[in-house]
This record gives sequence, C-alpha cells and structure tokens, in this order.
Amino acid sequence: EDETQLLQFLDSKFGKGQTNGPDFFYDPKYALRLCLKEKRMRACVRIYSMMSMHEEAVALALQVDPELAKAEADKVEDDEDLRKKLWLMIAKHVIEQEKGVKRENIRKAIAFLAETGDLLKIEDILPFFPDFVLIDDFKEEICKSLKDYNNQIEILKQEMNDATRGADNIRSDISALAQRYAVIDREEECGVCKRKILTAGALQQIGRGYTSMASMVPFYIFPCGHAFHAQCLIAHVTRCTSQSQAEYILNLQKQLSLLVSKAQKGTGGSGHDDPVTSTTSIDKISLPFIAPEEAEQMTSWEIRPQVSSAQKILPMTMSI
Repeated sequence: EDETQLLQFLDSKFGKGQTNGPDFFYDPKYALRLCLKEKRMRACVRIYSMMSMHEEAVALALQVDPELAKAEADKVEDDEDLRKKLWLMIAKHVIEQEKGVKRENIRKAIAFLAETGDLLKIEDILPFFPDFVLIDDFKEEICKSLKDYNNQIEILKQEMNDATRGADNIRSDISALAQRYAVIDREEECGVCKRKILTAGALQQIGRGYTSMASMVPFYIFPCGHAFHAQCLIAHVTRCTSQSQAEYILNLQKQLSLLVSKAQKGTGGSGHDDPVTSTTSIDKISLPFIAPEEAEQMTSWEIRPQVSSAQKILPMTMSI
C-alpha cells in the first residue's frame, strides 16, 4: 500500500515541537511495533532512522528497496566509520543478489563503487565475491586502487619531509635563540618611565622586589626595539590586563623575588671576606701537611735501607 500519508505524518511530528519540547509526540517504540504488525516497512525504516538505529534501518530497507537503503546510509554524515559499514552492508546485498553473467555482475559492482563517492575501494568488496572469480575481471579497478595508494604514499613522504625540515628549522631557531643579542644605545630610554635603560644601581628602587646582582637595573628589550625596565613593564602590563592575569603576574614576580633573595644569600658568604688575608688562611696553619686518610700512601713512599747477607753487623764498644 501507499505509505505516503503515514511518512508525511512521521516527518511532520518528528522534531517539529516547541522549543525544548519533546522530539516525538508519540511513542516511537509503540509506533514501530504497530508498523511492523501492519507491514508498513518504509514507515519502519523511517522510525528506525529517527531513533538513530541506522544499521537496523538499512537492513530493513534492503528488504524493501536498495535505493531506500542507499538513501538511509547517506544520512549518516558525522560518523565515517558507521557510514562505511552501512555501505558495505548494501554492497554485500547487491553482490549476493546479482544472478546475471559474471562479467555483468562485476561491472555492476564497479559501478556501485562509484556511487559510494570513494568511500569504498575495490579491496573492500572483493571478499563478497566467490573464490573462483578471475582477478583479470578486476584488473582495471585494482590498478586504479594501487595508483591511488601510490599517490597517498607520495603525499605521506612529502609530509614527512616537510615535518623533518620543520624540525630542523626549529632546532636551528632554538640554537640561534641562545646566541641572540641586542645592541642598546647608552641614551636609550624606558618606554614607560622615560629614564635611561642603562641605569646604574642607584635607581634599583624603581622595581620593588627586583634586585639586580649586577650594577644595572633589570630591563627587557623586544625584537621590535622597544625597551623597558623590568618593574616598569610589569606595572604597565598589570594595568592593561584582567584581574586574574594581573594576579598571576604579581605571583610570578613574588616567586622571582624569593629566588633572587636566596641567590644573594648563597653568594654573600663567599664574598664576605678576602680568601687570602682573612681568617680562612690563618686557620689552615693548624692543619697537618698530610691528612690521616693519606697515611697509607705516605708509607708507600718511605725509603728503607736494605742490608745484604754478606754484611755483618759488628758490636761497637766504647772505652772511657
């Protein structure tokens, strides 16, 4: 029977409700059982598709009309693996149902491949043919498939070469970055406070929390040529960013201050006294020339006189 009106009803009631309303204004499972009971197969296929049961929809559509099955398979657009699986179901059905001449069946199968839009290859449908089919019948399609694979391999090789060159360029850039430097004019000014960038230690109070271990105030210079004192740059950036970013920057500044403070404490002891004239050299007077752990080595250097057996030791007497 004609199911046009029933299909129109299903289409009009599916997904046409109010905003955030139900997709169905009927129980789809009950509707499916009712359509199966009444042998309304096209309606069953439509309900299966509405319920995203695509494999069941295609399997049932193949019993009704292969063209309907193809239309259902094409509805799956966001899952290529599932779409390929559905088309394989159709291909198997089409090949098994062909009863004509072998070569005619092969031509129909090859024409079917064109309908899939390069989704299926000749090697995907070969298992569906009998074992006694001559390979010569597929020679043209197999050669075409091999050519496509060769093209893909060449593309992959080109991509690998490009990736290798890109990696080499990155390594070169990293190596060059370690040796990169900038030349600053002695009159160069800070882009924020307008004071000279090469400021001596007296102006270290510009950046609270920043202390240079050298005589210069810390500064940044960018590839474009702009230069800023470190604290001036931080103050300017925190004013121009969001609250969360400003807090993140200030937290990093605090951590950097702690690291600098620890570094200064670590170097303070070594630079406190002159190592030549301080008590460090005087304390060495009480140290032995040979340490206890070197006693065995000292014994190995001891010179002992050797007495031969021909020599006799005569007693010595002294008379008064």
